[in-house]
This record gives sequence, structure tokens and C-alpha cells, in this order.
Amino acid sequence: MKQHRYRVTVEHLSDAQGAPSKYKQPLSFEVGNHDDIFDIVQRTHERVNLDATSATAFAVGLKLFSEVMLENGKHQIFQEFAPHFRTFMKNLKKMPEGS
Repeated sequence: MKQHRYRVTVEHLSDAQGAPSKYKQPLSFEVGNHDDIFDIVQRTHERVNLDATSATAFAVGLKLFSEVMLENGKHQIFQEFAPHFRTFMKNLKKMPEGS
């Protein structure tokens, strides 16, 4: 399957108490996805009534998670959850803008 390619980088800025991060290097990895995540983020901003940061985090996290689940669907960790996730995604795609 052809995939869009992405580099994901996460930097730990501070701990829960506001102290500077103890991690010196960001977490960075390359990953593929069958969807254009930038387009999905834009559509999520239009469709889901969340602030911009939350909508972006939701869309990116969901797409990264769903691709792993698609590629590893037979893994036991996803067996029980997969039917519920499919229902969730169908309902999400049906939501009108601004919901």
C-alpha cells in the first residue's frame, strides 16, 4: 500500500510540576500513513468543536494509532477494541461541521 511519509517529533518541555525536562533529546521517528494527516487535521478543525491545539493533537494521535492498528490488526492487543474503534470512526465521519 502506498503511504504518505511523516517524521514525528515530540519534545518534553517540562514535568507536571513545571521543572525543566530531564530528557535531553526529542523523541523522533518516521512513519507512514495511508491518509494525508495534514488534510485530516484541517477537516478535524472544521468538524470537531475543540480548540485548535486539542483538535490537532486528537487528529494526529488518532491517525497514528489507527494506522498501527490497521497494519497489525491480527495482533491480540487490538482484537477486542477493533469493533468499537470501527464504530467510533464511522460516527466521527458522520458528524456535521462544528459538532
